[in-house]
Amino acid sequence: MPSESTGFQSALDHAKLKGVHWKVWFLSAMGVFLDGFDLFIIGVALPLIAHQMHVTKTGIGLIGAAAPLGAMIGAFTLGRFTDKLGRKAMYLFDLLFFVVFAGLSALSWNPTSLLVFRFLLGIGIGADYPISSTYVSELMPKKIRGRMLSGAFSFQALGALFGAAVGLSILMLNPAPDAWRIMLAIGVVPAVAVMILRTSVPESPRWKMEHGDAEGARALAEEITGQSITTEKTHSRKMVYKDLFRGRYLTRTILVTVPWFLMDIGLYGIGIFTPTILSVMAFAGHGNFIHKDILSTQGAIFLDVFLVIGFALSILLIEKLGRIRLQLLGFAGMGIAMTLLAFVGVPKGATGSLTTVIFIGFALFNLAVNTGPNATTWILPTEVFPTSLRASGHGLAAASGKFGAAVGIFLLPVIEQAWGLGLTLGMIAAASFLGFLVTWAFGFETAGKSLEEAGEGGSDPQSHQVTA
Repeated sequence: MPSESTGFQSALDHAKLKGVHWKVWFLSAMGVFLDGFDLFIIGVALPLIAHQMHVTKTGIGLIGAAAPLGAMIGAFTLGRFTDKLGRKAMYLFDLLFFVVFAGLSALSWNPTSLLVFRFLLGIGIGADYPISSTYVSELMPKKIRGRMLSGAFSFQALGALFGAAVGLSILMLNPAPDAWRIMLAIGVVPAVAVMILRTSVPESPRWKMEHGDAEGARALAEEITGQSITTEKTHSRKMVYKDLFRGRYLTRTILVTVPWFLMDIGLYGIGIFTPTILSVMAFAGHGNFIHKDILSTQGAIFLDVFLVIGFALSILLIEKLGRIRLQLLGFAGMGIAMTLLAFVGVPKGATGSLTTVIFIGFALFNLAVNTGPNATTWILPTEVFPTSLRASGHGLAAASGKFGAAVGIFLLPVIEQAWGLGLTLGMIAAASFLGFLVTWAFGFETAGKSLEEAGEGGSDPQSHQVTA
């Protein structure tokens, strides 16, 4: 350990990546992976559930929206507890919800029991958003913080891709209406492994410092960075929850909540029902419902690859272009893609060329959403609020996003039945363009700043701060 002492914040901001950094990063990423797997495999399972349980369109919308609604509650409530009780305690608690209720969802005996268990499962999923993002952001060096956060969140796309691949494999090996039970149960196994491994991670030094344990914070920071560290007493004003809704933090709250809400309407509304939409737009008249589900799931797997490519682009560009520019580009791409699909609508006997256009529209949407707002809406709440409000602010933002997801999942099949698929996709395009406008109006850049500079210092967000 070097003899020269380094300041607490400086040591954390300029540390070299060590094993503990990678461990926290990977276990946080695996939480996001499980979220992606479970929230998206339901899209493969829903046609089977609807057939076996004779569920109406409204019932399917409710079952699909149950987990995001639970996630809204989990993110909002447990995000606040993460600021009060610590990052590590909640890091374990949220996965316990996942393990128990993922297993019970697979054992559901009717639509009501499935809806309840999916809602309770969602509480654990939602809690993991503010916990994992806060944990990673508070440990990572500032120059690569955005890249590491984007990399961790990219595991959502891997989880979605894995979920679609697992669903397809089960359908092909066991093409029966009750195959959905196996799909929902498989996520329990990796969740148990991740929960066990999370018991060995350290508490966040920044959280300990914020809660008056300067010596504990110093010892943890020295262990993580390998440097001798000095700590000084700070005299920052104690922040309370209502500070999120006043002064400079009100504009930041708008920045992190409204775009996430608008983005998740499209991400989940389209993402979960991609197999269903493809079966209507591209695979109508291709055999019975199981055969069409297999074809549509194969198409969804192909399209999920563009989710992974989008995250790869986000990781490459997040520090170069910044959070706000990527979010603007992503919302623009989403809006263009949905406008294209809205004009296609439901083709009367899709030709090869028209099917190609449909897949181009979906591919552009997946690429744009993950290059931009799906990553940046997860990153920004960890950076624009101080340590005492970081998980609370992120929880509020994630809750608004999951509310948007529930709106998209529930309303998409209902509106599609009432007004047609073309108009439904047009509404998602409008939400995407509105997300662009809100980001442009309230965005300010956090790339390259320490958490303290971005969250506690600086001027109020102004739109001119995002221009070149």
